[in-house]
Amino acid sequence: MTDRRTDHGADHGAGHSADRGAELAANLARVEERITRACVTAGRAREDVTLVVVTKTRPADDVRLLAGLGVRHVAENRDQEAAPKAEACADLPLTWHFVGQLQTNKVRSVARYADFVHSVDRPRLVGALSSAAEREGRRIGCLLQIALDREAGAAGGRGGVAPEEVGELAEEVAAAPGLRLAGVMTVAPLSGPYAGRPGAAFERLGEISADLRANHPAADMVSAGMSGDLEEAVAAGATHVRIGSAVLGVRPGLR
Repeated sequence: MTDRRTDHGADHGAGHSADRGAELAANLARVEERITRACVTAGRAREDVTLVVVTKTRPADDVRLLAGLGVRHVAENRDQEAAPKAEACADLPLTWHFVGQLQTNKVRSVARYADFVHSVDRPRLVGALSSAAEREGRRIGCLLQIALDREAGAAGGRGGVAPEEVGELAEEVAAAPGLRLAGVMTVAPLSGPYAGRPGAAFERLGEISADLRANHPAADMVSAGMSGDLEEAVAAGATHVRIGSAVLGVRPGLR
């Protein structure tokens, strides 16, 4: 009797995993089709755009299923969730991206697993991240988070460096041991001149990226676009799109 209950539980777990795997595979195929179509429309090669799947609030089991489906880039935005998940998936061939606002007291932990940090926006963070990367013996790719709602002195509602301050911050990252200046990132603004205009926002990010590459040619990553606006991002030259709900489904609320 006990054996029968145990077997039933195992079958239920396996069935759930198979169902979830099929759901993720279908979602991933739809996102892949959207990216491919956007690349064709923009006259770009599909391989020029990297899909980064944002797995926040989802379990390590989902990360494993995604890895089995060929996903190689995953992202998190909260260290308290990301650190144990990255450790649980350390055996997988994954590149980890940290995409959330990063406090200096979390830098030491993030430096242990993040291959790229997309939210570098202030000198103090550069210094802390450099020290942590050196301590861990790692070289972390840094993207400058651009706050387009702060252009021309406006007050921004999200984190990020104002466009006119990009050059100065870029030099600090480029000179910091343990760090590599990788490129730029933005989130379509909710306020300011680009509110409701993701295409225009991403085009502006492309201009900032071109200016940055004039002095730092290797800083060629452009991280832009999420589930709702990936087409606009690809059209504007994004090299990395950060997709969460379109792959993983609508997330449960954060606890």
